[in-house]
Amino acid sequence: MSARAVRGASARQRGFTLVEVLVALTLMAVLASMSWQGIASVADAKRASDERVNASLRLGTVLAQWEQDLGQLHDSALVPALAFDGLTLRLVRRQADGLQLVAWALREGRWTRWASPVVSRAAGLQNAWLASYQLLGNEPEQLMLLDHIATWQIYFFRGNAWTNAQSSADLVPAAAAASAPGQPRAQLPTGVRLVVTMQGGADGTPARTLTRDLLLAPQLP
Repeated sequence: MSARAVRGASARQRGFTLVEVLVALTLMAVLASMSWQGIASVADAKRASDERVNASLRLGTVLAQWEQDLGQLHDSALVPALAFDGLTLRLVRRQADGLQLVAWALREGRWTRWASPVVSRAAGLQNAWLASYQLLGNEPEQLMLLDHIATWQIYFFRGNAWTNAQSSADLVPAAAAASAPGQPRAQLPTGVRLVVTMQGGADGTPARTLTRDLLLAPQLP
């Protein structure tokens, strides 16, 4: 074998130098980092999309419950059938075996719903109405519906116009209605408007306002 052939065989057996190995590792690290960032971006986008879908589904469920409660509104003449004080909306709804008091409230950004046991006696309904003013927000019957709620407002449709529910001075106060069941009260509104403002997200999602109008069914005699 010639000297040139020996030198060629030796060069082929020499392999990679340390510098070449380091360059290759650096390139692989850069590619791995870029790939990981791409995977992380896709995962974050999917997570954000799932959160939006879940929030929309939950909001739809909450609004369905809202419409169901108002759809079963019942004026018993024992307590106000529908009243809003800026924090809590109280309503009386029909059930198969009696009446039930429901309180929707906004506390520290959380929209909650509380429902009393179904009652069939006047005293039970009046006690449920008074108990709704003692709620702390941590009762077992208190259901947290949505969080990150900035504000909410209720409007009643009366006299061909929407008016702030808190300005309905023609309604009998709750205490008077509970203590004097026979006292005459104003007719219920024909419609209820719900306006809810949801806080913006930490990811830059802007705050948004939801408005929902609902026509109330006429009260049966």
